[in-house]
Amino acid sequence: MQKVVLTEKTLYYGKVDMPKGFEIDREKLVSDILKKNFTNKESIFSRDWDMLNTYIGDHVRLEYSLNLIKKKSFGDIYKPNQLSKPLLDINPMDLKNSPDFTMLYGVKVNKCEVDIYYNNNRHKRKIWNMPLENNKFIIFPSTCMYTISNNQKDNLNFIKTITYENI
Repeated sequence: MQKVVLTEKTLYYGKVDMPKGFEIDREKLVSDILKKNFTNKESIFSRDWDMLNTYIGDHVRLEYSLNLIKKKSFGDIYKPNQLSKPLLDINPMDLKNSPDFTMLYGVKVNKCEVDIYYNNNRHKRKIWNMPLENNKFIIFPSTCMYTISNNQKDNLNFIKTITYENI
């Protein structure tokens, strides 16, 4: 008897563990998100955002043999008790130019949950629920729809998203 895996959905998650002296300034990332969302002006370059992107790319290349190239990045703000609409980072009408993976990074979050929707053969609309915490990331296939919920009543949640192509 032999086994062949035809498809699988894999999640990657963990803490961004930068070397001492190269820590990411998450307050600077919060400032960048606020600047973009309230002035519609994107900062030209962010050292901290570049360090995060480089760390994620190097980490998954070394640990999981994934060669991820950034396609798009943006930051979002979630109000207290806010549940996002269902999010999908691919364009079903243009799969060739759609990303392969989505990464969510907890810049400044408190009681934040991510629900990732997937199908398991005939079992449709399965949900994997995962907390998103400060300085932690979740990477999942961009074909999965997801929602983000801010499950507390006092603070804003700041989340950075990067979509990747796997080459």
